[in-house]
Amino acid sequence: MTMGEMIGRVAIREWRTDAPACLAVMLHGYTEHVGRYGELAQALAARHVHVVGPDHIGHGSSPGERALLDDFDQIAADVRGVVLAKRDSLPVVLLGHSMGGLIAIRYAQLFREDLAGVVLSAPAVGMVPFLEVVLAAPEIPEAGFDGTLLSRDPAVGADYAADPLVWHGPWQRGTLEAALVANRAVEAGPTFGDLPLLYLHGADDQIIAADAAQRVVERLAGRDSVFHLLPHQRHEIFNEIGKEATFAMVGDFIASASAHAGARSLSLE
Repeated sequence: MTMGEMIGRVAIREWRTDAPACLAVMLHGYTEHVGRYGELAQALAARHVHVVGPDHIGHGSSPGERALLDDFDQIAADVRGVVLAKRDSLPVVLLGHSMGGLIAIRYAQLFREDLAGVVLSAPAVGMVPFLEVVLAAPEIPEAGFDGTLLSRDPAVGADYAADPLVWHGPWQRGTLEAALVANRAVEAGPTFGDLPLLYLHGADDQIIAADAAQRVVERLAGRDSVFHLLPHQRHEIFNEIGKEATFAMVGDFIASASAHAGARSLSLE
C-alpha cells in the first residue's frame, strides 16, 4: 500500500497490482478512513484490480474540520478527481460502504458515464425520517458509534476505538444536515439505468436499517443488479467473521462488470 498523495482536497491510499484489469475506488464511512479496508483492497489487488481510495475531507489523513462534510455532491466531485487521475483507461467500479455508499450513489447519478459498476455495502440511504427527527431535537446526540455494532469480531471494535485516525467525538450537525439533503437528492434523482450493481447488507446491521436502504436502492437499480442480505452479519461486512467469502463475491462482481465494460467498449469502436 502507498499513501500520502493528495488529489485535489483529499489524501489517497493506493494498492497496486501487476497488469490491472480494473480500477476499484473504495469509499469509506462516516468517522473512519479507507485504511480500515486494507484486507479487502489486498484481496482485490491479488485479482489484478488496482485499488485506490480517498480519505474524505475531514477524515483520516485528509485536511478539514474533523468529520464535517457539508456537501455530498462536492464529496462526489472529490471522488471524481481521483477517478480521472487514476483510471488510465481502465473500467472503474465504485465500492461504497455506509456513508461511502451514499456518496457512491450520488456519483452514479451525477457521473454515470464514468462507471462500469457499483458495489454498495450498507449504504446510508432511506434515512430521511431518522435524520429529520435527529435534526429537530434540541441537541445532537453526543455519542459516536458503538464499536460493538460494527462486527461480531470483538477485535474490530477494539481496533476502531484505538485508531487515532478515527473521529471519536460527537456527531457533526453540518454532516447530518448535508446527509439529509443528499438522501433527498438520491430519492429524487435518476436511476442507474443499465449500470451493474452489487448490493450487500448485514442482516443484523443496527446502524443502517437494511430494509429502508434496500427499498431506496431497488427503485434506482437496473436489471443487472444483485442483492444479498448476509445472515448474522453486522454493519461492517468487510470486517466481519467470514469476510473472505464476501471479498470473493465482490471480486467476482468486479471481474464480471469489467469484462462487460470491456466488451461494450470494443463493440462501440
